[in-house]
Parts: sequence; C-alpha cells; structure tokens
Amino acid sequence: MVAAPPRVFVARLAGLPVFDPLGDPVGRVRDVVLLPRGARRPRAVGLVAEVPGRRRVFVPMTRVTSMGAGQVITTGLLNMRRFEQRPTEVLVLTDLLERQVRLTRLEDVPGAVGGDPRAVVEDVALEPQRTRDWEVTKVFVRHGPPAGRLRRRRGPTSVVDFHDVQGLFGDQPEQGAAMLAASYGEMRAPDVADALHEMSTKRRVEVSVELDDERLADVLQELPGDDQVEILTALGPGRAADVLEAMDPDDAADLLAEFSEDTREQLLGLMEPEEARDVRRLLAYDEDTAGGLMTTEPVVLPPEATVAQALATVRRPELPPTHAAVVFVCRPPTETPTGRLLGMVHLQRMLREPPHEAIGGLVETDVEPLAADAGLGAVTRRMATYNLVSVPVTDDQGRLLGAVTVDDVLDHLLPDDWREADSREAAGRGPSGRSAGLAAVARLGPAREGRTGG
Repeated sequence: MVAAPPRVFVARLAGLPVFDPLGDPVGRVRDVVLLPRGARRPRAVGLVAEVPGRRRVFVPMTRVTSMGAGQVITTGLLNMRRFEQRPTEVLVLTDLLERQVRLTRLEDVPGAVGGDPRAVVEDVALEPQRTRDWEVTKVFVRHGPPAGRLRRRRGPTSVVDFHDVQGLFGDQPEQGAAMLAASYGEMRAPDVADALHEMSTKRRVEVSVELDDERLADVLQELPGDDQVEILTALGPGRAADVLEAMDPDDAADLLAEFSEDTREQLLGLMEPEEARDVRRLLAYDEDTAGGLMTTEPVVLPPEATVAQALATVRRPELPPTHAAVVFVCRPPTETPTGRLLGMVHLQRMLREPPHEAIGGLVETDVEPLAADAGLGAVTRRMATYNLVSVPVTDDQGRLLGAVTVDDVLDHLLPDDWREADSREAAGRGPSGRSAGLAAVARLGPAREGRTGG
C-alpha cells in the first residue's frame, strides 16, 4: 500500500528522486500517467521516471510504496523498456497544465470574478482511495482567460473539485474503442471477457488493444483459446510479450502452447528472463498433468516465519483467493523449485494462532504431494478427498515445484465452450456431453490437446 499524504499535487512531484527498496536512486519523476474514465474521476496508473541514459520508463502505481516528502520509493525491479504513451492515456505535466477549462459551478469558488467560468489548469491533485487506486480529486486553477504570449498570467487561484471542471481532457470523440475500454474500468475481468467474447473479431481486437497490460492479462485469462490467440497476435510481438509477463505463468504457458514453436520462442525471447523461465518450465509438462496445471507462484515461506508475517503476505490484494488460502512451508530457497517441502498451513488455522507463533509448528503433513506427471483425474480426486483449494506438486527430492489450485482444475474440467453452455441449456438443448460428465471424475479423459514442442 502506498504511504503518502492524503493529497499529492502532481507538479510538486516533478523532478523528485525515485529510490528502490534499498535506498539506491533509480531515476527522477518526469510525469504522471492518467486514465480518463468518462464522468468518473481519472485514475493514476503510473509514473514516468527518467533513468540513467535519459531513458523514460513506466513505473506502475502498484510498484510505488511511498510518494511525497521529497522522494518516491518503489518496490521491486523496474521494467526498463522505453515508455510509450497510449491513446487512452493522458500525461498530467505534458498534456494538462496550462490547459484552458470552464468551471461549471461558481457559487462556492472564491476566486471566480464576475461570473467568468474560464480558468487555466495549474496543477492536479491525486488522492489514494480505499481500493488502493490513486484518483484525480481536485484541480488547481487560475481564473480568467489565458494570458497572451508575452504576458505572464496573473489572477486569483482556487482548488476546485474535478467534477466542477469541464474540458480537462479536451474534446472527447464518440465512444470508440478507447472510450469503451475505459468504461470497463470498474468491471471484473470475467465480465469484461464476456463482453469481448460477444463482439466481432475486429471490435474485440480494437477494444483489447486499448486495455493496459495488467488489465488485458487478467481478461485474457478468462477468454476462450481462440479469442486469446487472435488478440495476442494483433498486439504485435513486443506488447504481446509484456502482456504474457503480466499473466499468471500457468495461463501464459497455456496460451503460448497454442502458437507455433517459432512464434513461441520469439515471444519467450522478448519476455523478461525470470518470467520466461517459469513459463518454459510449465511448457515442459503435458497440459493435463499436475505439472501443466500448477502455478509456479504459490505463497511460500520458511518455517521460522511468524503467523503475523504469513498473514501480512496473504493479505496482498493482488493475490487470488485460491493462492491466499494456503501457505506452503519450505526450506530455503523459497522460490520454486524450493528447498524441501515441510507442509502447508491454511489461512483459517493461522487466524486461530497468536501472531508471534512460528508457522513451522503449525504445518499440516497429512496431505501427500502430487508428482508433476500425475494426471488430471488423480489431481481432482486428491483435492476432493481432502477438500483442498490448493495441492502441492513436488519433485522426487521433495522440493516444491508449484501448486495446483481449484480454479485451474475447474477450467480444465469445463468444456471449451462453457461460456455458451448457459444459453444452450436455456434454449432447451441441454448441457454438452462433457458438461454432463463432470461428476464422473474417474472417467475423465484429456480435457484439451496436450502441448507440443515444449
């Protein structure tokens, strides 16, 4: 969560040093990237930072842990690819400052003289929300018409509410793909996927291109394979690699398996090495085995970690509920493949224990891990037997390779066309054969074609 004053004015961020978690300088703030959302308050999606070599890179707001007090602190590594502004994005310092606007509400604005609604933007204020998003809430304006080219602006100033400012983003075109994508901002990824799936191929691609990388990654994971392939292909290799990096490794591997070996290797080569390594590991397994189903990023902690530390880890908002429900306790290293797996601790158990208790004394050892080559039927029976939302996958040395979660199992059990199943049943045609047979786990065959060339 970003630690900052309740309100931050963007112009005051310009030029501030950006530090990594160890206190080493990595660059300086040059701008703030906004995503307009129609009548809703714009969301700040990231900073533009200038790093050595005069390269400007994008720093997502999710990587910013502290902002203000003369510095910006980030967490994790920065993507050093050069920043490129997208059509849906607006830069505060570059695009908004000195823009002429009109005020729609003058009664309570002390600086408004003579009822003149004209004003010029001098700064924009951001405030953190309960959702952890940063939104534009206030606009600092100077009242009156813009100054001439040779005359310095003078006149009263006011801080006004964002909703009382008209024309901040200029003339908005009809609701094209960019505006439609922005309107999906508050929708859940599965709902956006449903909306995209109902569109024509051309429209689906147009709207998908306008989504930011992380949002598109979430949505792609909810779409059928054919839709995923057409969208990723339309993005071009560079951006396609960025989106694959933002996807869960198991979903990225499933998607890459749909491409030819040459295209797959090209995209893997464009990805960050660490991200590509996890995906390559998963591509080595057949898709309908525990190795092909598992995520390589479960929550893993050493036995000496306390309950308080474990709860803080699973509290991270970006963790899916299935990942946050279980902590796997392993000897170092704690990145997969880990040291020896000691057991697992469920969230419910940790909530009953004192915060200072070491999780090594709470591990459950009665759940036998799966081998990476265990079939889908074996995975499903293990999860059903022990009522698990996540089951560990280990190698022959007892090292944790990953974990299979119940959502990935369901995804493979359901038919490929399950999104259309409801409408078919409503029309009286009944469920497909594979839908009707989901309960017969022992008779399950391969849910999809296995990977090739992995």
